[in-house]
Amino acid sequence: MPARRSRRRSGESPALPDGRPAVVAHRGSSELKAEHTLGAYVAALEEGADALECDVRLTADGHLICAHDRDLRRTGSSDGLISTTDLASLDQLDFARWKEDPLPASQRGPWQPPPHGGVELARLDEEQDDLDKVLPLRRLLETVADYPRRVELAIETKHPTRFGGLVEKRLVDLLDDFGWAGVDSPVRVMSFSWVALRRVERLAPDLDVVFLLDSPGEWYRARPLAGRHWIAGPGIKVLRKHPDAVRRIGRSARLHCWVVNTEEDVELCADLGVEALISDRPGQILRYLERDGAGPAPGP
Repeated sequence: MPARRSRRRSGESPALPDGRPAVVAHRGSSELKAEHTLGAYVAALEEGADALECDVRLTADGHLICAHDRDLRRTGSSDGLISTTDLASLDQLDFARWKEDPLPASQRGPWQPPPHGGVELARLDEEQDDLDKVLPLRRLLETVADYPRRVELAIETKHPTRFGGLVEKRLVDLLDDFGWAGVDSPVRVMSFSWVALRRVERLAPDLDVVFLLDSPGEWYRARPLAGRHWIAGPGIKVLRKHPDAVRRIGRSARLHCWVVNTEEDVELCADLGVEALISDRPGQILRYLERDGAGPAPGP
């Protein structure tokens, strides 16, 4: 299928021409909408997000879907694992109801009635229904490809899984269907597993990959194995606790940070030269950046 290609080559910074960092919608506009639903991503695009972030998992019948948890209890209000459930069965679930349900997941059984007097509100139309259903990764890629402006994607593969390296193989195959497995790709692949990133590197050597970090030491241990397209991805807690270490990492590597939801954290990221901010609140972060002109600090 024909697809829109990004003008940015892999390995180049996604920072915008005005010098501000790129704002990446974490699981969509996930503070406002149910995470990983088409509704959350449409909202993020309407808010002006520069990129969309998603986690991916394989279903029992081999489809990549956008989902963080290995089980369905929190977001699908159902028992079972994604890896043992086929796509047709997942398509019968409402993945947005939990966002409105006042009961915590621990008290909400798989068939707990919705909080509307025990009566499910009728859907207005099929399109609205699609916004709340399971989101296959292919559908998200189609949405990005068809959008009238450039939008990038940050796709995280979850590990460990029962499928092992098949997740990365299916992901690269799908990206190749869109012409997005090479140097012109708007996609970067993220993981806490350096093994997973090495798999991606072997399958698609021109793709950017982001090594997600819970501590600075993880970057230094993996750095000898890293290729030229590796990006350091420290969590915001790492920046708060180890700013000097992050600054040192940033002297030789690009920095993408998760999850950045406050003005104070935006300022910290700017001071440390972070080029991409992954946020649950893309619209709010964009408004702050546009108002105050926060951008990466000058290099040493």
